[in-house]
Amino acid sequence: MNQAMSDDGGHAAHEAIAGRLRNLRRKRGWSLDRTAAATGVSKAMLGQIERGESSPTLATLWKIATGFGLSISSLIAPSERIPGTDIGRQGALPVWSDGQLQIKTLFPFDAALGFEWFELTLPPAATHLSEAHESGVLEHVLVLAGTLSLLIDDRWVALSTGDTARFAGDAAHGYRNTAEMPAVFHNLIHYAPGTHHDG
Repeated sequence: MNQAMSDDGGHAAHEAIAGRLRNLRRKRGWSLDRTAAATGVSKAMLGQIERGESSPTLATLWKIATGFGLSISSLIAPSERIPGTDIGRQGALPVWSDGQLQIKTLFPFDAALGFEWFELTLPPAATHLSEAHESGVLEHVLVLAGTLSLLIDDRWVALSTGDTARFAGDAAHGYRNTAEMPAVFHNLIHYAPGTHHDG
């Protein structure tokens, strides 16, 4: 799904985000101006996302989720899955892509546990830079296939298949794949207690 913008699944995912953003605004009684102030995303961009005229980047979605006090998974893949015992079938797991980074939601955010768990695929020669998330966020990475470099504390650290890393997500960080094959890795994002909800 490297070209999610052009396939039906990618279009459906972005339509779902558009609807989710509209519903969140209505539920809270927020205007586009109020939403722009809370998220740091321009009113024009928010309107384009809601109308399905723009495919937001992951960085933009993080800003929107943070502004609403949501986890990223509750914005990109709201779930009907029940907390506790949970079975997710391979073909039924939600997948989202910004055209470069593909994100499969393995376990959506669970407020009782304080984390969400993703499988990410970064294509060859791709780099994804992330702004600092809110205070207290920790990221845990396990490389499943290929090699991955992480930008942590202003330096790139190389990881190979089977390597792990944990780092503060509340500082700028990044992911880079310099290999000729996709890098596939798990990313578990842990939020500070009481800071996020499902919307």
